[in-house]
Amino acid sequence: MKTHFDSISYECSKLVTQRYSTSFTLGTRMLATKHRKHIYNIYGFVRFADEIVDSFHNFDKKDLLKRFEEDLNHALDSKISLNPILNSFQYTVHENNIHRDLIDAFLKSMNMDLYKQKYNTEEEYQEYIYGSADVVGLMCLNVFLEGDKDQYQQLKPQAMALGSAFQKVNFLRDLNADFEVLDRNYFPNLDLSNFNEKSKATIIAEIEKDFDHALEGIFMLPESARLGVYTAYKYYRKLLLKLKNTPSRKIQSARIRVPNYQKMSVLAQSYLKFHLNLL
Repeated sequence: MKTHFDSISYECSKLVTQRYSTSFTLGTRMLATKHRKHIYNIYGFVRFADEIVDSFHNFDKKDLLKRFEEDLNHALDSKISLNPILNSFQYTVHENNIHRDLIDAFLKSMNMDLYKQKYNTEEEYQEYIYGSADVVGLMCLNVFLEGDKDQYQQLKPQAMALGSAFQKVNFLRDLNADFEVLDRNYFPNLDLSNFNEKSKATIIAEIEKDFDHALEGIFMLPESARLGVYTAYKYYRKLLLKLKNTPSRKIQSARIRVPNYQKMSVLAQSYLKFHLNLL
C-alpha cells in the first residue's frame, strides 16, 4: 500500500533532519503541522546530496551523484522512488509545485563541489550560493505560501537572502574543515593561509546585511511559518555572534558551536515573542 510506504519515506526524511541538525529540527517543530512534513522532506534531499560531495571520500563521488540525479529524475517523472528520501522529496515537489529549475540549480552547485575548490570571482561565488542555499529557501517559501504566486514574488528576495546568510555562516563556521579536509575556499579573494580579524569582519558584515534583509520578509510570512523561520533565524544569528566574538585563529582550527542550552534559550525567547504578538 503506497500510503504506508509514503509514511515510512517521510519518517526517513524526518530522521535524517533530526540526526544531522538539531537546530534545523527545532525550527521545523515550530512550524504549523501542515508544513513540517514538507520541510523535513526538502532537508532530507539536500542533506543526502550534500553528503555525497562532502563525505564519501573513498567512493566515486561523481558516479554516486550522477546516479542520485538519475534516480531523482525518475522519481519526479514517475512520482515514486524506492529510495525513501527521494520518494518523500518528489511528493513535496508535486504537492507544492516546486519548479524544476530550483532543483536543477541546486544540483549544479553540488556538481561544482566535485571539481571546484576555489571561487575566484564574485560571480562564481554568487552562482554557487544561489544553487546551494538560495533555492532551498525558495523551495521552503513555496511550501509556506501554499501557491500564492504574488506573495512568492514579493518575498523571493528575502527568502534568498536568508538562504545566503545561513550558507555563509556555515562557510565561516566550517572554514577549517573545508580548507583542511576538502581543500575548498568559497570566499573570493580570501587567502585562508592569512585569515585574520579584518577578513573575518568583512565576511561578517556581508552576512549581517543578508540577515537584515531577510528579517523584513520573515515578519511578512504567514503565521503558520513565521515562528519556525524566526527561530532558525535567531539561532543562526546567535552562531554568527559567537563567530564574531571568536578570534580568527580559533575559527581556523576548530568548529564553533552553539551549546544546546543556548539553542533552547533561543527557542523559548522566539516562542514568547510570537505569543506576545511581537513577531
